[in-house]
Amino acid sequence: MTDSKYFTTNKKGEIFELKAELNNEKKEKRKEAVKKVIAAMTVGKDVRYTFSDVSCTQDCEDPNPLIRALAVRTMGCIRVDKITEYLCEPLRKCLKDEDPYVRKTAAVCVAKLHDINAQMVEDQGLSTLHLYLYLSQKISESHPNSNLLDLNPQNINKLLTALNECTEWGQTFILDCLSNYNPKDEREAQSICERVTPRLSHANSAVVLSAVKVLMKFLELLPKDSDYYNTLLKKLSPPLVTLLSGEPEVQYVALRNINLIVQKRPEILKQEIKVFFVKYNDPIYVKLEKLDIMIRLASQANIAQVLAELKEYATEVDVDFVRKAVRAIGRCAIKVEQSAERCVSTLLDLIQTKVNYVVQEAIVVIRDIFRKYPNKYESIIATLCENLDSLDEPDARAAMIWIVGEYAERIDNADELLESFLEGFHDESTQVQLTLLTAIVKLFLKKPSETQELVQQVLSLATQDSDNPDLRDRGYIYWRLLSTDPVTAKEVVLSEKPLISEETDLIEPTLLDELICHIGSLASVYHKPPSAFVEGSHGIHRKHLPVQHSSIDTGESPVSGGPAAAMDQPHVIPSQGDLLGDLLNLDLGPPVNVPQVSSMQMGAVDLLGGGLDSLVIPNTFAPSPTPAPPATSSGLNDLFELSTGMAITTGGYAVPKAVWLPAVKAKGLEISGTFSRRQGHMYMDMTFTNKALQHMTDFAIQFNKNSFGVIPTSPLPVHTPLMPNQSIEVSLPLNTIGPVMKMDPLNNLQVAVKNSIDVFYFSVLIPLNVFFVEDGKMERQVFLATWKDIPNENELQYQIKDCHLNADTVSGKLQNNNIYTIAKRNVEGQDMLYQSLKLTNGIWILAELRIQPGNPNYTLSLKCRAPEVSQYVYQMYDSVLKN
Repeated sequence: MTDSKYFTTNKKGEIFELKAELNNEKKEKRKEAVKKVIAAMTVGKDVRYTFSDVSCTQDCEDPNPLIRALAVRTMGCIRVDKITEYLCEPLRKCLKDEDPYVRKTAAVCVAKLHDINAQMVEDQGLSTLHLYLYLSQKISESHPNSNLLDLNPQNINKLLTALNECTEWGQTFILDCLSNYNPKDEREAQSICERVTPRLSHANSAVVLSAVKVLMKFLELLPKDSDYYNTLLKKLSPPLVTLLSGEPEVQYVALRNINLIVQKRPEILKQEIKVFFVKYNDPIYVKLEKLDIMIRLASQANIAQVLAELKEYATEVDVDFVRKAVRAIGRCAIKVEQSAERCVSTLLDLIQTKVNYVVQEAIVVIRDIFRKYPNKYESIIATLCENLDSLDEPDARAAMIWIVGEYAERIDNADELLESFLEGFHDESTQVQLTLLTAIVKLFLKKPSETQELVQQVLSLATQDSDNPDLRDRGYIYWRLLSTDPVTAKEVVLSEKPLISEETDLIEPTLLDELICHIGSLASVYHKPPSAFVEGSHGIHRKHLPVQHSSIDTGESPVSGGPAAAMDQPHVIPSQGDLLGDLLNLDLGPPVNVPQVSSMQMGAVDLLGGGLDSLVIPNTFAPSPTPAPPATSSGLNDLFELSTGMAITTGGYAVPKAVWLPAVKAKGLEISGTFSRRQGHMYMDMTFTNKALQHMTDFAIQFNKNSFGVIPTSPLPVHTPLMPNQSIEVSLPLNTIGPVMKMDPLNNLQVAVKNSIDVFYFSVLIPLNVFFVEDGKMERQVFLATWKDIPNENELQYQIKDCHLNADTVSGKLQNNNIYTIAKRNVEGQDMLYQSLKLTNGIWILAELRIQPGNPNYTLSLKCRAPEVSQYVYQMYDSVLKN
């Protein structure tokens, strides 16, 4: 008979052991037990009986987030009446935990407890639904792929139903959540708007602004000719006006948001301009915002009221406000053509007051009026010249100099006026110096016989006595033009200038659309995207207004078969398979014959473009032919004479060589190297060093399949034995016609090197700029169409920090690496570069680079059809600009 002892045991079972370990006196033992509980839960085991042995209050303070999360789960399994005794405070702490998983778990716990006893949860100060929404939204922003809250029509309907049952802050969270939803069609958008509209009458300003944000976004999906669209516009006006009756701080926040709204849809408040008239007791920050909005709403219908207000403001005692008011008069003249004459008359009245700062501001804006309406108001120049001696501010002096130079042929003593500024030339600001140089050159071209000595004097001051590179360069250019071809110089310097417009101070359209999506937040107060003032914001998914699919505005979006459609689609990188590849089967056969591709001339950077909005305007100006140099050159005449007719392109950025294969891992063979792109070809530049005691021969190399199909063009060019303590430099040409397999990371390359001793393996990362091809410069029309055609969710934003280069230097460095500037635009002092590049596999990457002078941090937005490459492109931007 079988002995029964073989079928008995002293063990109590896994659950019993876990419970014992959870009650162990040693903290480390308890931690290990908690990990075992989590592991058991992960594989589906029922471990609920251990929850009572988890010390919730203690483990909520544990540094390990997994333990904190388990403690929160335990709270959700304890009887609801017990929570009132000792769990409220730990649960509140977990709701604010730094780890997103702990916060999510805590929010789910609160929601579960609310289902059991909603009143008890409210009594304990633990919010309900809106807390979960808030946490889900924040976690989703930091982890875009988490998908914690599925925004589908069913859930949206539940959220809208919950609006009436939530507190004011709960309503705010729900509305913010709704603003992230994209309705499938016009009918759904209208239905949501109808249920959100009652929130506009809420007493809480945050609720009102959140509702406005939702409605502003969904307006994009409604046809502009529909009755409901116009009704909704009328409903948006009263709540915005009501916000201006609050405290000054609330007024300021409301005004900053209204400023965005009137730029996007001025028709909402076009009848409410009187609301923005300044009150005597308004703080200065409120006054300035009201003034700015007044100008944006100014029209032919209300310009008389606006000018009367502005003239009154110009007599106040606050200097900053007076300056802004005077400048606003000039903006009115530029914006509303019918009011220009009345505005000029008003400015002359202000000049007659002889108040110094008023006079100087008036001259600055009159210069802009002359730019807008050339040859129309020259009769007032004499009055302006009477105030020449009182001008002591750089802006005003530069404006007056520009006026004299522009209308020099109509001013009898123009040479005397400009010469008076030369006496203290080196004491002037750079702005004044540059303007004076140009004005005297204009004067010389108009009156050459009378001003030859004057122009010689200013050119000498600019080129020989100045250490300012901008001033010297402009001086050299003028000297070269005047000395070689005065006719061409006249065509260049005295050419017609583009007319200025009031739209120059508007926020760039793509940025404005993004800010509309952030109404009611700090972004709408700063008028900057969150990435501009939030540290560590890499790879942020930017928000965009929805696109109306049912209708496309002419000229705004690419049409089927347009430039974007005609562009070659990028090759899809196949999924990663077996990484062993062919590394163990080195192919030492003959080299692959690759046709030689001639080097392509790099396109010139277009630094004078009008920005993204003007990309659709074809460039109709062709460069003038370069005049032949004179037989003999003297002075500065030969400064621009080059030995060839084309600029020599410098090489692109190459990562410094690093040790790829150390000698201790390769039996004495050490390989260091880098990658480079030269004359349109890729190279693997390596140094082979023999640190062994025997010579090495029979070298060969092979690559595994990789993301870009990189293979050697020829065998490894090591033809002689590598002796001990000897090094040899090798430059291996590469191409991208090999087999493709997606790697992780994307630029990973697995290499095998064989010699007479053994076969050695190593991995390297290829800098992505090696794959930037020379024909990566898009046409402007294609760029604009492609940018709009690529889905908005493919746009990623990065920060390039600690870079101290101006926009022109940035363009030059990037062009050396086949990143081409399509257009450049300056918006409110910020340089915006629109750029394109193309990879060897046909993938196009479009970029917007924002550079704020004086700010070492740049904002880079990348958009392409294969967003997985954006991170690597950003890394190359960062490396190229910092090296």
